[in-house]
Amino acid sequence: MRRVIIPALAVVMLAAPVHAQADQQAVDALIGQLRPRSATAPIVQRGLPKPGAPIAQPSPTQQASASQAVAPPRATAPAAVATTTAAPAAAADSRPSANMNILFVTGSAELTPSAVQALRTLGQALTHESMGQSRFLIEGHTDSVGDRTMNQELSERRAATVAGFLIEQFRLPAERLSTRGVGEGQLMIPTADNVPEPRNRRVHIVNLDG
Repeated sequence: MRRVIIPALAVVMLAAPVHAQADQQAVDALIGQLRPRSATAPIVQRGLPKPGAPIAQPSPTQQASASQAVAPPRATAPAAVATTTAAPAAAADSRPSANMNILFVTGSAELTPSAVQALRTLGQALTHESMGQSRFLIEGHTDSVGDRTMNQELSERRAATVAGFLIEQFRLPAERLSTRGVGEGQLMIPTADNVPEPRNRRVHIVNLDG
């Protein structure tokens, strides 16, 4: 029994650091995409802030405690988050931005466990010290399945859910976030109507001060 169990435990112990490293690599990649072009601060690995901790800007001498689990966000997004409808996408093309595939429950703005994990990565990136006081636009996108009007409304709700999660779980000030629903109007992968393309069901993050 010992010859079987001991190697198995060793494999488990080795797997955990590899998973943690992969998560940090994803955070670092997002930081590289989203931080202001003028920022020169190196990427410093940090833990996740505890839910409910007081609002504080990260500094080189302070490190937030890592949270063991992230609770799902509240059903309603904070009213303080601005909803942007006038700014055209072309205006943000030159700014630092990133696309993320956030998996929601079909036809709703409810986050799945994989979506929560992805948003934890995003939260770590947006609260990194190199972001300073940058403001971010969160755009919700859908694929071409369903009615256009329904997809527009759904994309707005999903963008608001992402903003609500970042405010509640990472204490990002609401005034630094704005949301915009695009629906199926800007497909990343052009398709005909009613084609389920997962890459089109995404959230686009733009650093408005980049």
